[in-house]
Amino acid sequence: MMTNKTATAYIGTYTKVESKGIYRLVIDRETGEVLENKHAGTMDNPTYLKISDDEKYLYSVAKDGDKGGLAAFKIKEDGSLELLNQQVQTGNPPCYVDASSDNSIVVSANYHLGTIISYPTKDGALGEIISEIEHTGKSVHERQEKPHAHYAGFSPDQKFIITCDLGTDYVTTYSASSGKLEKVSDLLLTPGSGPRNLVFHPNAKYVYIMTELTSDVVVAEYNSENGELTVVQTIPSLPSDFTEENKGSAIHISNDGRFLYVSNRGQDAIVSFQIGENGQLSLLETVPVQGIGPRDFDLDKTGEILVATNENSNNVTIFSVNKETGKLTLLQKDIKVPEPVCVKFMK
Repeated sequence: MMTNKTATAYIGTYTKVESKGIYRLVIDRETGEVLENKHAGTMDNPTYLKISDDEKYLYSVAKDGDKGGLAAFKIKEDGSLELLNQQVQTGNPPCYVDASSDNSIVVSANYHLGTIISYPTKDGALGEIISEIEHTGKSVHERQEKPHAHYAGFSPDQKFIITCDLGTDYVTTYSASSGKLEKVSDLLLTPGSGPRNLVFHPNAKYVYIMTELTSDVVVAEYNSENGELTVVQTIPSLPSDFTEENKGSAIHISNDGRFLYVSNRGQDAIVSFQIGENGQLSLLETVPVQGIGPRDFDLDKTGEILVATNENSNNVTIFSVNKETGKLTLLQKDIKVPEPVCVKFMK
């Protein structure tokens, strides 16, 4: 699947125009050259992906007619995907999927329905729903007329599932015992900010939350005993003189915990931050993605390559990462992938 000289990534897409589903890239780490760019698996609107920690399975958002949910795939030796099963129900599909480190529980967040759903797995396949939580409330922005759950992911210790609701401005912690979701704490962010995604620091002491509506990064301390989050810093990802429309999107952190990266749609850039010893951020640089609408990006396992998916220009951009300075250098910008939304590297 991968050598020391190459990195393998799967791309989730919309299938509204020409995409057939999930694509697979094999990238030369030194040059950024794409050695393979192939269709890997067929699915309608697999807009977000999760690769299991043992790299045996891939889970994707799934659309099936007027139903939405998740699909489970087996990752074959040649990198292609074999559909195991799907769990769908009437309504729009979710926008995020995560799996526990032992791959026993898979969880999704649904923007349209404002719901968080957990499923068991057996031999990679998805079982019947364990828990379904429906968020309530709204906030002050015109897009916050109702709940819009956008993220649901496991804490590093696997004790909790943390959720971001763009519609209510709440980041909520649920206990995750055997997949049964029970709320344990709430963090209310600034009204109108719209929390979209978050990432944990490798030391598990800090959480970094990307807001879509204000394009800020919120730094919070994480209490591993009770799952509570406490805000310690809010820093903008846009310059003060930026006046165009922008939507904050993805957020990722370097393996060594020294640098944080976010993507902005509108500014169409990756913004880098240096992380201090206290977990707080200082702006490092802003680099154009050479595309339109960088919905997502990911760092490979070595931290030496960053790939951005530009949804509105049907291209993928590849950067090298200087691991000492955190800065990005453009390697490739014209890699065609139709309607790309999400990218996940094999680890």
